[in-house]
Amino acid sequence: MKIGRIETFYVPPRWLFVRVEGEDGAVGWGEASLEGHAEAVGGAFEALRDRFVGHDAFRIEDIWQVAYRGGFYRGGAVLMSALSGLDQALWDLKGRVLGVPAWQLLGGKVRDRIRAYAWIGGDRPHEIGEAARARREQGFSAVKMNATAELDWLGTPKLFDAVVERVRAAQAEGMDVGLDFHGRVHKPMAKQLGKALEPLGLLFIEEPLLSENPEGLAQIAALTSTPIALGERLYSRWDFKPFLASGAVDIIQPDLSHAGGLSECRRIAAMAEAYDVAVAPHCPLGPLALAACLQLAGCTPNVALQEMSLGIHYNVGHDLLNFCANKEALTAVDGYLPIPEGPGLGVDVDEAAVREAHKDRHRWRNPIWRLRDGSFAEW
Repeated sequence: MKIGRIETFYVPPRWLFVRVEGEDGAVGWGEASLEGHAEAVGGAFEALRDRFVGHDAFRIEDIWQVAYRGGFYRGGAVLMSALSGLDQALWDLKGRVLGVPAWQLLGGKVRDRIRAYAWIGGDRPHEIGEAARARREQGFSAVKMNATAELDWLGTPKLFDAVVERVRAAQAEGMDVGLDFHGRVHKPMAKQLGKALEPLGLLFIEEPLLSENPEGLAQIAALTSTPIALGERLYSRWDFKPFLASGAVDIIQPDLSHAGGLSECRRIAAMAEAYDVAVAPHCPLGPLALAACLQLAGCTPNVALQEMSLGIHYNVGHDLLNFCANKEALTAVDGYLPIPEGPGLGVDVDEAAVREAHKDRHRWRNPIWRLRDGSFAEW
């Protein structure tokens, strides 16, 4: 089957959907969302169209290799996000033509459902407690929250007490908690905070330092038994390789819309399995990205946890399920997301709704965070 057309859609609030159509009319969907840079990813599709319209749509691995290696310059957030969306759409198309889920094409199912977690916000313990209670009532048993919203880059250790109180407020509602540092604090602070949090039994601490500082991450890993999670800003197996080799991470978080789609993230997960490292895909994005994550979870033994974008402030007002005709495929039940049974990615896209949303082409930009002294803080 030859590819006849590749389209992209700018879907509010900040998503970029990809539609691949075969010459016989078969269709597959993917998501190439790159927060704040949709236009750049859309531009990258110009080269992908020139290269792959007329190519055999079923030769997914060949398309991946040519797209990654054929342009000489490779990797990075923009090119890999474009390739990710194309790859997802090709798996969706192939699965739909053959009448089977993508996980069936990738080796078959290893689980029926995957534990999910959702984000909660709040600056004070009572706010965190209320948010955690709301998630519990939705059936979740795990949440992620900011660790360092009020910490300066250096700060003082006395501020740790507030972080501990916020964690305990969520745990008091029966929640397992992961803490996201966002790479916001200086290494000495990250080391001390990691030590202070260790008795709380966290699911993980995420990005205690940025991936640009692998030596510092290895030092922190040697100081705490709390699992360290990392990877949303890494885009290929080669990016993940040094962190696995150093033993600095316990949970990797590849984003299936940034790190090469289903094809590459399956390889990344297999590489991590050899190091006894778990996978918890990053996904604060839209419905197609989440659907791709569930396909990975369905066929990959070391996927342990799945992020959902419920409640994240930049998605407020844009229901994750607005563009899904079969909403149950992406609805958590008792804190778990079911592995979709439908063909391809398992999500039936409301194409008319997508085309209508595209008319209000978004220009979403990342919010800028500042510390109390007015200096820039990592997102």
